[in-house]
Amino acid sequence: MPIMNRTRYQQILRSFAGKRVVVIGDLMTDEYLWGRATRISPESPVMVVEVDRESSVPGGAANVVNNLLALGSAVSVVGVVGDDAAGRELNKALVNEGADISGVVTDPSRPTTRKTRVLARHQQVLRIDREQTHPIPFAVERELIERAAAAMRGASAVVLSDYNKGVATDGVSRSAVQAARTARLPFIANSKPANVRGLAGATVVQLNRYEAQETLTAAYLGRPHPKFLRDEEWEDAGALLRQELDIDTLLVTRGEKGLSFWAADGRVTHVPAHPVEVFDEAGAGDTVISALTLSIAAGAALDEAGYIANRAAAAVVQKVGVATVTAAELMDGWES
Repeated sequence: MPIMNRTRYQQILRSFAGKRVVVIGDLMTDEYLWGRATRISPESPVMVVEVDRESSVPGGAANVVNNLLALGSAVSVVGVVGDDAAGRELNKALVNEGADISGVVTDPSRPTTRKTRVLARHQQVLRIDREQTHPIPFAVERELIERAAAAMRGASAVVLSDYNKGVATDGVSRSAVQAARTARLPFIANSKPANVRGLAGATVVQLNRYEAQETLTAAYLGRPHPKFLRDEEWEDAGALLRQELDIDTLLVTRGEKGLSFWAADGRVTHVPAHPVEVFDEAGAGDTVISALTLSIAAGAALDEAGYIANRAAAAVVQKVGVATVTAAELMDGWES
């Protein structure tokens, strides 16, 4: 039995078009060099890839922006780029997709984060990262907090997309959560363990199972604690971690096992994955948080939001590279 019927499923998806989401986070560019591995280099024992073409797409928090836009919502972006050509190109790409970038701040102390992937016959063989991950300076942090609060006026929800590249400081996270609660907006965060402590009061915090285990281990260092990596200990572990983080709901993504939610009222909800053949998992977490956020903003219950998020992730992992999925694709992909 599906969690919802087709009518309810489509009702939620149609509601995406009337929403505006504020995305706060680490903006970056995903670059791709597509080619063929033809031989081993005579200089060292590495393959030589003959590049046929190059492409680039917004990545990190900017991929969350693109996912939300593809699903039909409006998006206001709050983040940081470097004072460089890559930053200007990223801003231009976001504007071209339809995003409002009035919340983006230029930080001369860092380059715009770029991740360059080399692919040979659609298989990734190398990734090159160009970035600095130090926390943003105090002046940039203050400016970001002000722009985030301004962007929330009239919004439907807030997403924090944290890649641990310096934007999700304790000050930014705490201020954003408080501003969202004051505005009565759902605040959904895809966090990294290093920064999750600043999210007390968030509506939903999303971690994968390894991040959840790392977070719990850090919280209970030196003391016995349950483990997220063994199925029989999941329910207690999730309840303990949700309470420790002081959040409304903890969401843990479990790959082929789907999603699990722990709510403040003690409810535990497991949403099975939608089984598909996986071609590329890059960016799937961004798709999950985007679909989840819009579903919650549309009034969906947790199990309904998780069901739609799982279906969105199943659609996107069948594509090569960091990709998005549209509401129309999700409509067409319904199976009773």
